Amino acid sequence: MKNIMVIDDDIYIGDMLEEMLRREGYGVRRAYSGTEALLLLEQKSPDLVLLDLMLPGLSGEEVLSKITGIPVIVLSAKAEVSGKVRLLLKGAADYITKPFDMDELLARVTVQLRNAAVSGKTAALTFEELTLEVDSHEVRAGEKPVRLTKTEYAIFVG
Repeated sequence: MKNIMVIDDDIYIGDMLEEMLRREGYGVRRAYSGTEALLLLEQKSPDLVLLDLMLPGLSGEEVLSKITGIPVIVLSAKAEVSGKVRLLLKGAADYITKPFDMDELLARVTVQLRNAAVSGKTAALTFEELTLEVDSHEVRAGEKPVRLTKTEYAIFVG
């Protein structure tokens, strides 16, 4: 089950999002302020974050700057294009303006989770018992790791 953190101080919107996401089979954690969100993120990383910008404590923009490796969809009433562009360049995976259509939001959630799953896969080259993990430069013979110097690795892949 994929887990989604909803960070929004508006109880009505948060309840609506939680109900919709649970109905679609997602696990949901809630945070009502930026500070609470960071505390919860330290405990357990979700697969995706839905983030409002106007939060008590730390702002949504401050929270966004502290989240790495998790896709974040910003949900905000702020509709200025310059603000959207700035946040997308600062790390938001997507930006949707309130009010929004629930079907559109679900589609965007699905796309972000799919993209995260695809990018999480590492490329591996295999020949008989040897496996080379391209991203990490790890080599294994069967299940046993093989230590290679940089020169040996270069010859191995060359």
